[in-house]
Amino acid sequence: MTRGMTTAASAPPAVSAARITAYLCIAEIGTMLGYATFPTLLPLLQKTWGMSNTQAGVISGAYFGGYMLAVPLLTAITDRIDARRVYIFACALAALGSFGFAFAAQGFLTAALFQACVGAGLAGTYMPGLKILSDRVHGPKQSRYVSFYTTSFTLGTSGSFLLPIIAMPALSWQGVFAVSALGPLLALVMVWRIAPVPLAPRPAQSAALLDFRPVLKNRPAMSYILGYTAHCWELLGSRSWLVAFISFAAATHGGAVVVAPAIIAAFINFWGMPASIYGNELAMRYGRRRMILLYMFSSGLMSCAVGFTATLPTAVTVFCLCLYTMLVMTDSSSLTAGTVAAAAPDKRGITLAVHATLGFGAGVISPTVFGWVLDHTGGNADTTAWGLAYASQGFFCLIAPLLVLLGRKRWAAS
Repeated sequence: MTRGMTTAASAPPAVSAARITAYLCIAEIGTMLGYATFPTLLPLLQKTWGMSNTQAGVISGAYFGGYMLAVPLLTAITDRIDARRVYIFACALAALGSFGFAFAAQGFLTAALFQACVGAGLAGTYMPGLKILSDRVHGPKQSRYVSFYTTSFTLGTSGSFLLPIIAMPALSWQGVFAVSALGPLLALVMVWRIAPVPLAPRPAQSAALLDFRPVLKNRPAMSYILGYTAHCWELLGSRSWLVAFISFAAATHGGAVVVAPAIIAAFINFWGMPASIYGNELAMRYGRRRMILLYMFSSGLMSCAVGFTATLPTAVTVFCLCLYTMLVMTDSSSLTAGTVAAAAPDKRGITLAVHATLGFGAGVISPTVFGWVLDHTGGNADTTAWGLAYASQGFFCLIAPLLVLLGRKRWAAS
């Protein structure tokens, strides 16, 4: 018997797919309590530490940098050990990063370090959590349950935008980071309580742990992974600057801000949840590849317009941001569900590792590119600069449909 495997005789009683999905969704929301703490407090911390827009973008990108560096190992190893063990370790790591930001961050470098630590924690929860789910939920409805799980990312994001607003009246920014560390600790306890299941049997001649070649040769999986990379470039970069953009848009009209920008950001992000679920349902009905290409092109077009709406009435800007968020999120669940479905059962962990590494690797760069464009086209007090910065996020989604089609023809000819 493979080491770390439970025997069939000791396998736990079956748990309903809906129940385990809901349980993992709640746990994942807890792990993400610190996801948007820095972006939400960005205007305050940028002023406190005297940072440029590029430096602020680097700190936002450091979160995804930590994710990208950790996710290959933490996800690939779930093909060999129980994903629950990885998840529990990562929860502790995420809590450590948030506590470190609260009690030891002194400026640009230390903030980037602890952001990377929190991001590495997400690397060991989000995709390994999906592995926990896919090991327990099978059949034609697996795509639907995967979409529910991936939308917990959006709910976690919205909750993390709200946390600073709720806590700041009573706490300092350091206290907000300390509170955000409690979510991963709660998730740790929840996942520890999930019963293990047998691992998929591995061939006698197993590939090396981080051998990505079988995944790179899996053409259907790679098409979804490349699409996910373009999706993450747009989503993670634009989301990192959302609160700052809302603050700018509100300031263009003068007067006091009636609703805190972070609350507006949480409201905007919430609309990504139904969009992701419904987008996957439409993809299941009308064809996953066809609908993904349509979704990506639409969100790319919207990215070229949304940043220029800052001078319009605030309600119009918020409406456009909601529409943009929905368009960005329509392909999220479909892309991940496509990768899961295309992965070989004994290579699911390493396939998700490539999926997450390339996707969140794009998220390392895109917030910095956003800030760089702001700095070099007029600054964060210029509407044109914001418009161009948002356009830089949607560029790859505009060209991704063409790249996927060209790649498909190349693969077919090989």
